Amino acid sequence: MTDVLELDALWEDFHRVVNMTSQELAAWLRVRDSGEDAEALPGEAGTPTGRHVLAILQKRRTDLTGDDLRVMREVVETVDDETDAADEPAAEDTGLRHRLMTIGHDPLKP
Repeated sequence: MTDVLELDALWEDFHRVVNMTSQELAAWLRVRDSGEDAEALPGEAGTPTGRHVLAILQKRRTDLTGDDLRVMREVVETVDDETDAADEPAAEDTGLRHRLMTIGHDPLKP
């Protein structure tokens, strides 16, 4: 069980690394999954983790589940591992940028 201080820290860390709004993330997930043949339904666009991040962004802290907390920890860890505050990915590194955007972090966003 996560205590209140841990939950507060995780909530802050998650919202620090997820710098896209829920609208931006939803739009990105739809664009990312659209293709020549078919476009995913809005609720099914993106990766499972991306959809879960989107759902978390739409929740209040008191409504978080254990699964939400697990995903939040994974997202914070992934963004922290793949970025360096002093050396964010350059615009040319679109693969990394797009992977991070799929979980709500746009490295080119101030």
